[in-house]
Amino acid sequence: MSAPRFLILADRDFGPLTSKTANSIIRYLPDRTVAVLDSQLVGTSAQDILGAGGDIPVVGSMQDGLQYKPDAILIGIAPVGGRLPEHWRVWLGEALDAGCDIWSGLHSYLADDPMLVERARASGAKLFDLRKPPADIPVASGLAKNVDALVVLTVGTDCNAGKMTAQLQLVKELRERGMRTCFVPTGQTGIMIEGWGISVDAVVSDFTAGAAEQLVLQGAKDADIVLVEGQGSINHPGYSGVTLSLLHGSCPDALILCHQASRVHIGDYRAAAWLKIPPLTDYIRWYEDIGSAVHPTRVIGISLNTYDLDEKAARAAIAKAERDTGLPCTDPVRFDAAPLLDAIVAAREALTK
Repeated sequence: MSAPRFLILADRDFGPLTSKTANSIIRYLPDRTVAVLDSQLVGTSAQDILGAGGDIPVVGSMQDGLQYKPDAILIGIAPVGGRLPEHWRVWLGEALDAGCDIWSGLHSYLADDPMLVERARASGAKLFDLRKPPADIPVASGLAKNVDALVVLTVGTDCNAGKMTAQLQLVKELRERGMRTCFVPTGQTGIMIEGWGISVDAVVSDFTAGAAEQLVLQGAKDADIVLVEGQGSINHPGYSGVTLSLLHGSCPDALILCHQASRVHIGDYRAAAWLKIPPLTDYIRWYEDIGSAVHPTRVIGISLNTYDLDEKAARAAIAKAERDTGLPCTDPVRFDAAPLLDAIVAAREALTK
């Protein structure tokens, strides 16, 4: 079967920070995206809203979107709690009646919805719940520290700061340099792009580190560098648990700290806007100390998300981060990724000496 063409559902949430899944699919799989559904942005394009994606159109209804002949509907948001907005069920029913599969990374599983299951059965369409974890995940036992590959984990100052995007940029350019590199997806969007992985935030807490360990072992089989997608932040009141599990389960040799330059408070989901983001040097100390309690690790670079700054302000923010931390820094999407690539290659060389 050929790769499906997606109509992305992101109604009332299509934007640079509010539709992480949609944005990543558009950026990395533009040829497989036929349109985006957002009833408030009808007539615009992905390029207008995201600055990427070219002329992918935004439509206002499911019937309008179906005119572009998608093979599947992809749910393009990841809201707090990961639940399907109720008014979307009608649209998904229409899509299933038209024979479209549904791809979802939400915590609420499509297969648990009797109406959607029946409509899919009647049309022969399929429901894909990508966030549903496998049943055989072990408890972590430190096996990831024994792999020969260099393991690099992205860590953050907050959620939705660019941890996955940084790794996807770096894996592409490391491969272009001839380095055997594997990207390890730990969230639903990475799984959609790469076709494998485990959404670790859907795993029972005792086994989350085990999921990270299992992913690293798999990713290291044919790679010299393993880039693990990070999640959350070590001081996020809601999501620090999954951050810690990834940090200890993947046993990274090196860390890349990700931060949105303009963000002042933790909580892009507005859950913790009262908590100010500490200096980057605090995060470096925390991640290195807590991670090294299981396996020696260090921060080797800073990935700065500057999407909402003009070029002058963005370059100034990068220069300040370099001065403050003494580490190489760049925005790998907007500018040259070489400072981070060079740091990774140097860490790999040091590991093999």
